[in-house]
Amino acid sequence: MKAILLAGGKGTRLRPLTIHTPKPIVPIFDRAFLHYQIDLLRQLPEIDEVILSLNYQPRRIEEIFGDGAGTGIRIRYVVEPAPLGTGGAIRFAAAGITDTIVVFNGDVMTSVDVKRVVAMHRERGAKATIVLTPVDNPSAYGLVETEPDGSVRRFLEKPGADEITCDTINAGIYVLEPSTFDRIPKDVAYSIERGYFPALVERKEPFFAYIDRGYWIDIGTPEKYIQVHRDMFDGKFGGGIFATADRHAPIVTADARVEDGARLTAPCFIDSAAQIKAGASIGPYAVIGRNVVVEEDAAVTASIIWPNSRIGQHAIVDGAILARNCHISRNVTLRGQAVLGDKTLLTEHSKI
Repeated sequence: MKAILLAGGKGTRLRPLTIHTPKPIVPIFDRAFLHYQIDLLRQLPEIDEVILSLNYQPRRIEEIFGDGAGTGIRIRYVVEPAPLGTGGAIRFAAAGITDTIVVFNGDVMTSVDVKRVVAMHRERGAKATIVLTPVDNPSAYGLVETEPDGSVRRFLEKPGADEITCDTINAGIYVLEPSTFDRIPKDVAYSIERGYFPALVERKEPFFAYIDRGYWIDIGTPEKYIQVHRDMFDGKFGGGIFATADRHAPIVTADARVEDGARLTAPCFIDSAAQIKAGASIGPYAVIGRNVVVEEDAAVTASIIWPNSRIGQHAIVDGAILARNCHISRNVTLRGQAVLGDKTLLTEHSKI
């Protein structure tokens, strides 16, 4: 059995973070995002290979995951010759595969039980199964209606208030039978959501929904990217460092250096080789990346600092995201969900 991760998007909603870092490998604490999806797939021993469907900066992704030896599952790469949309990408990546395929969109963090989804798919003899998740504000999404027996009735694209009949949306997780892929035109851009799935409904093929009420978030915006870190700190989603760490205390890796007089307030995370100097204040909800230096009397709260950045003396960073190799000079004040790209320099006494 194979899995396909659709990891070819440019991550435009996360720019400038994704100019040099493809969205599938943006760090979530100390790990690239795709590690969390691969962890889920490893729950299903039948999956013997994960295929990464790539388009944007594929080498950056392959440099991190290689052949999968560090993940416990074999990884293979398929690079689209041109953007093919979700449907086209799946057909292209699935060339030659005849067995059931699990598909994940490359921007969803979820706790879904993949074993149960696949089991239901097989029990019902489905040609396709889509995972749905409930949302608080259905009007902001395209909705998916289901029949009492769990089969998919129809798709509603961002309905008006008087059209809302359910609260379930496409969670970006599918179990598919390649025998149906002849419905997807070859080598052209094609949407699985707007083309393939509605066609299955129209032809009355066995197409079922699995409604998952566990954790789910699309990390594709700065607000959601910050939210997933906060949710993990708060225990709403486990995995990664939280498989073993105590979230109620500051989490400091063994080779990080925290000087006497530095103040750490939980929840916060200090990655390897980071330096927190005397008088600096970290937390709550601060994520300090690898090799980051926080100088004397600086304060970092509710922010995510990617590796190799430096926060100068007496600087204040609150609610921001800093990409790699940023330099925040002394006495800078940075507040209010600012997002800085790689190698950004803020000069002394700047206020943002």
